[in-house]
Amino acid sequence: MGLKQAQVLMLLLTAASMVAVGMADKKISATQRWNYGFNYTDWFANHRNNNTGSGPNRIIVGGSAKWQFGFNYTDWALKNGPFYLNDTLVFKYDPPVDNSSHPHSVVLFTNFWSFLKCDLTRARRLANTTQGGGVGFEFRLKKWQPYYFACGESNGFHCDKGLMKFAVMPLFRRWHW
Repeated sequence: MGLKQAQVLMLLLTAASMVAVGMADKKISATQRWNYGFNYTDWFANHRNNNTGSGPNRIIVGGSAKWQFGFNYTDWALKNGPFYLNDTLVFKYDPPVDNSSHPHSVVLFTNFWSFLKCDLTRARRLANTTQGGGVGFEFRLKKWQPYYFACGESNGFHCDKGLMKFAVMPLFRRWHW
């Protein structure tokens, strides 16, 4: 298998796993469950982020925890997905106050392997250490592709040890007939 084929396969596996985890609706009762615990007919109607009629969502990354060291953002993304095309992710974090503070930023990895290793070599800086203050830094999910986000500070330490990384694969919104 060539490198291009492996990348396509990884993209499909990432998308499929994110959809599957996002569809794991734990709020339905045992009597509603079928087909190995998942009721396909009610998921779209019951899922919290499926605001198909109201348009794109504005989602604060980490919720009330915001963008901070030690919070598991991969777990947060899995619990708060799925995310949709044109949704906006908002990264809120405090700008550095002095030399003793630990600043944060937002980077976008170019590939899955860099994301796994927290290798910032080819990562693109989206927001610097001051852009998370106030209303926060906003990033719109414009394309149907995986997005790999992380904090770009401390040479990858915040990403690797601080759990400040997550991936999303935006889905298409459901069409109304």
